[in-house]
Amino acid sequence: LSAQQHWGSDLVLPQIPFEAVLDDDESAHTWLCTLRRVGVVLLTGAALRQGELVKLGHRIGFLRLTFYGPTWQVQDKADANNVAYTTGKLCFHTDYPVLQHPPGVQFLHCIKQTDAGGESEIVDGFHVSNKLKEQNPQAYQILSSTAVDYTDVGVDYCDFAVQCKQRIIDVDSRGQAVRINYNNATRDTVFDIPVEKVRPFYAALKEFNDLLNSAEHKFTYKLKPGDIVTFDNWRVLHGRQSYQSGSEVTRHLEGAYADWDVVMSRLRLLRKRVLNS
Repeated sequence: LSAQQHWGSDLVLPQIPFEAVLDDDESAHTWLCTLRRVGVVLLTGAALRQGELVKLGHRIGFLRLTFYGPTWQVQDKADANNVAYTTGKLCFHTDYPVLQHPPGVQFLHCIKQTDAGGESEIVDGFHVSNKLKEQNPQAYQILSSTAVDYTDVGVDYCDFAVQCKQRIIDVDSRGQAVRINYNNATRDTVFDIPVEKVRPFYAALKEFNDLLNSAEHKFTYKLKPGDIVTFDNWRVLHGRQSYQSGSEVTRHLEGAYADWDVVMSRLRLLRKRVLNS
């Protein structure tokens, strides 16, 4: 954690050319080091077509397959089976807390961007967790000890019915946040905790949510076609402002996941190459 750089609305979003990451070991090493330290890096200049994330997967090793496929298309869809596939606002969340081992890294490639709306928002969950711990240790303790049910049922890459329990803030042996598991779209209606603990839990969750959405903590930007935002899904919560639907697709992102084990393996190998070059 000492190597991490925490941030709020003052974030200067790191940027690296996409082709440099693919072709140059030093650039790829810088990308992964920065991703680990800051939690988010923007890759610029990718082609405006599907499949660029597959190249990124090959660069690090391989992408993470999920029930939504090896990659997935974020756009307004009829009969959407995921809130991301609408034009509505997405509140801050991490992806896939319904899995026992959520994907560690997420990639989103902007292929087409709407003229109005659709801005992306991110927040450093570790920074906000530290703030919560400072101002309300009891709320922090509640969110780091209460098991919350998540569920997701549907059909996409295949049919699925997944469910698990996660703590909103996962902590290590020192009580320091190591993963955020927060997604109201898949948080279950089931909540089997003692009744006297329900109100304190929701009070703690509201305080955490208020901190996430405060102007001093969230960073807003708008992806341009050809941009690929890469971020730590265990640390950085992301969201989206709403935009208007049209007769044609006005906004199209392609998404993919990778695991931290794969990313860190590539980082170690690149470090050896860079140091020996």
